[in-house]
Amino acid sequence: MPRATLIIATERERQRAASWVARAPWNTRLEFKEPKRSIPQNDKMWAMLTELAAQVPYHGIKLAADDWKLLFLDALRREVRMVPNLDSTGFVSLGRSSSDLSKSEMADLIELIHEFGARHGVVFHDREVAA
Repeated sequence: MPRATLIIATERERQRAASWVARAPWNTRLEFKEPKRSIPQNDKMWAMLTELAAQVPYHGIKLAADDWKLLFLDALRREVRMVPNLDSTGFVSLGRSSSDLSKSEMADLIELIHEFGARHGVVFHDREVAA
């Protein structure tokens, strides 16, 4: 099995994972991750980024919600790299996606956005942080 993903939600999945580990060849890579961010957390993040984009200029420039997301992912210390685009007329972000954030990382990101917004007078219409 070259690649497999298993989400442990029942005892059966836990047993399957143990079986895979017991049969895995030496030097197999194994990665454990916290549960992924929730859909309500994702909705909350995009609502906040949209309000931020509508209310705050960034160094005199109006940024889109996508742009703000990259700024906050960088502030969260997620790897974000910039490289010249193919025709050398600009840059492309090679940063990681927010879809891979865990629930706790997403909670940290939402809090970071809220804190920044509070310092810049952003009115968020729904303060409740989604689980």
